[in-house]
Amino acid sequence: MSSSVSAVLPAAGAEGALEKRAYGKVFWRLVPFLMLCYVVAYLDRVNVGFAKLQMAQDLGFSETVFGLGAGIFFLGYFLFEVPSNLLLHRVGARMWIARIMITWGILSGCFMFVESPTGFYVLRFLLGVAEAGFYPGVILYLTYWYPAHRRARIIAVFMSAIPVAGIFGNPLSGWIMDAFHGASSLQGWQWMFLIEAVPAVLVGIMVLLYLDNGIQKARWLTAEEKALLEREIEADHAQGGAQGPHSVAGVFRDMRVWWMALIYFAFVMGQYALTFWMPTLVKATGVQGNFHIGLLSAIPFLCAIVAMNLFGRSADTRRERRWHLIVPSLMGAVGFTVAASYTQNTVVALAFLSLAAAGVLTCAPLFWSLPTAFLSGTAAAAGIAAINSVGNLAGFVSPYLIGYLKDLTGSTQIGMYVLSAVLVLGAIGVWLVPRKLVNR
Repeated sequence: MSSSVSAVLPAAGAEGALEKRAYGKVFWRLVPFLMLCYVVAYLDRVNVGFAKLQMAQDLGFSETVFGLGAGIFFLGYFLFEVPSNLLLHRVGARMWIARIMITWGILSGCFMFVESPTGFYVLRFLLGVAEAGFYPGVILYLTYWYPAHRRARIIAVFMSAIPVAGIFGNPLSGWIMDAFHGASSLQGWQWMFLIEAVPAVLVGIMVLLYLDNGIQKARWLTAEEKALLEREIEADHAQGGAQGPHSVAGVFRDMRVWWMALIYFAFVMGQYALTFWMPTLVKATGVQGNFHIGLLSAIPFLCAIVAMNLFGRSADTRRERRWHLIVPSLMGAVGFTVAASYTQNTVVALAFLSLAAAGVLTCAPLFWSLPTAFLSGTAAAAGIAAINSVGNLAGFVSPYLIGYLKDLTGSTQIGMYVLSAVLVLGAIGVWLVPRKLVNR
């Protein structure tokens, strides 16, 4: 530790109050704003699922075409994820996250001009390229501020943005599509893409004005608060660095990184099946009207917010990671299986879709407490991006698989059963991770 940091360390008796104050400042300064960014990001990523209710019919897209277009986003995401995260680590989160948000906002608005499957595929791919690095970049950014034993709770709060996007975004998307349909000779889905693209550009500009690249750049922290936070991060790196790779090359040689990527792949399969197909699944139970579909689609996301934060708080309090992932993964498997078996009963299907949402959306934030327990520094930038990019290929496989199986069988039932099996495999993968590697 540097002498300048040591000089401002508090007396032992005052450190508890100082720690509480410092982390309170960090939380309220960063986490709500990052949640806002992710709400906007997630809405622009998955609103294509709501657009499908009109878009597929207007443009003559089959279920397979839609599923491929929804999933091809993740091919661009996969190819550019690692370089994007390494650039964020080099140039700073403020500049890079702003760049990501502004470019994806512009591209998202361009979807209003789609007329053919080819145009749909190209824009979805480019959107993936533009957004590559946002989510793993934020996970990396949070490691600059929070040690491992605090991250599950914080990442769970941050990722509550996913269900928040569903709660507000689904009814909003449905309302825009119904209210603006035919205005200025545009379809409702065209208006939805245009209107929902604007916040990404505006929030991207806000990032430039608001976000700090790290502890030392934070003028809203005192010298004592900065010293305490840096001391915790240094101690965390010393513990994690002893058991993790120290270079980018070391990351790609470390089999634990690839094992983590396979586990994450299983969880992402369930996550994107839920977010892309929720409106279709709710509609299949007999619900009519885009706005009503949006309102009912919000219920599972409300359940997910509660589960994510309860599991995240429990995991940090107990410093236990594996069973806090295994249980929600199995919840997701049971939820998808039962919901798929009762598609003619709105109440039963919605109840078990809520269980599935609570499970699969809880898996994502809690998962990141595993790899960040042994990755730090540049290795963390590369490792988080590599795991996220491979795992998010499931975002390509999942919607395409369900669309293909629905065209083949006329039902989403078989696809849901396959997803349930994948989630069980993910739970087994977590169980095989050595407890001593991740429980800290």
